[in-house]
Amino acid sequence: MKLFIDECLSPLLAQRLNETGEHDALHPRDYGRAGERDDEVLARCLAEDRTIVTENAVDFRKLVGKQELHPGLIILPNVTRDESLILLLAGIAHLEKLGRPQSVMVNHVLELETTDRITLYALPAIE
Repeated sequence: MKLFIDECLSPLLAQRLNETGEHDALHPRDYGRAGERDDEVLARCLAEDRTIVTENAVDFRKLVGKQELHPGLIILPNVTRDESLILLLAGIAHLEKLGRPQSVMVNHVLELETTDRITLYALPAIE
């Protein structure tokens, strides 16, 4: 999957995902983009077709909800770096059961909780 790991999360998440050889994950610290506004992050992710991974649910839900087409949003709870990685990998495994993860995520949000609850829903909502 092509992922953008928001700066509120550890850059080691991107590193660990990239080490698998199965993902293309970026963290803003790794390419000099720390401190970008959320709307700038979204614009970059739209241009690069990257799913955003963040703990910043409220702000990013609002931003992607205004987009007619977006590559998806994965929301993690505020947990340790190791727990974030475990949850993110569980979320990706869940997506793989549904098809090609990058395709499944188009116009969707995947919310992961520490209770092992995984919620996938359309955003904007399908009418």
